[in-house]
Amino acid sequence: MLGATTTTGPSTAERVRSACMRAEGAALAIDGSDPVITSLHHLRPNGEMILAVRTDSLDGAVAWQSSRAGVPAVLELTDHAPLALREPVRSLVWLRGDLRPVPESLMRPMAGAVAAEHPHPALLDVGHTTSLMRLIVTSAVVADSTGAEPVDVDTLLAAEPDPFWEMETSWLEHLDSDHPDLLAQLARRLPPSLRQGRIRPLGIDRYGIRLRIEGECGDNDVRLGFAEPARDVLSLSRALRVLAGCPFLNGLRARG
Repeated sequence: MLGATTTTGPSTAERVRSACMRAEGAALAIDGSDPVITSLHHLRPNGEMILAVRTDSLDGAVAWQSSRAGVPAVLELTDHAPLALREPVRSLVWLRGDLRPVPESLMRPMAGAVAAEHPHPALLDVGHTTSLMRLIVTSAVVADSTGAEPVDVDTLLAAEPDPFWEMETSWLEHLDSDHPDLLAQLARRLPPSLRQGRIRPLGIDRYGIRLRIEGECGDNDVRLGFAEPARDVLSLSRALRVLAGCPFLNGLRARG
């Protein structure tokens, strides 16, 4: 069972946006049909989530394709930790809304519009082995070790993903493999009862770093917050070193 300690961090909407960017695939649950795995999910400013799926996976999903008004559907995204942890899931996001087809004649123009906002290799197959769908999002919920929280759609659309989400994996891998000394210094900030387990980096964002403590009696997630949000890579590196109590160490840089 996961326990959690938190300090100031990303808003619920920011957590959802970041999880959407990090998650590789998602499961789309359509009323009356088997779940469909997506190869792309992109939230547009107008509140619609563009989904790419293999065309042959839609053979049994007839109802939604004939409904211009859309049918109820839920998209589940899983945010996995970049490292091989005992419990790899960091959070789950559920986006509920109305699923509508993208007409075949509009698929390529839609793919081009999405590519301008979010280039993705799955878009290259649109019109061949891949089809696009639109999920008009009406609600969003994120759940992690702290519990489940909803976020309204307007707030979600106004939020941005964490600016460091693309480099998070390389930073955590670098910390875990090359900086056990820095992790040990961060561990000194933990309550004594949590210092006995194996300490692993779980996540990093502009507000701080999250650690996973894998203990004999279960896992605990702890957030250690920075004095102020990081603005760029240099300030992120310095904030992490200051948090560890070593502001004059060489700058931490993840490997490319």
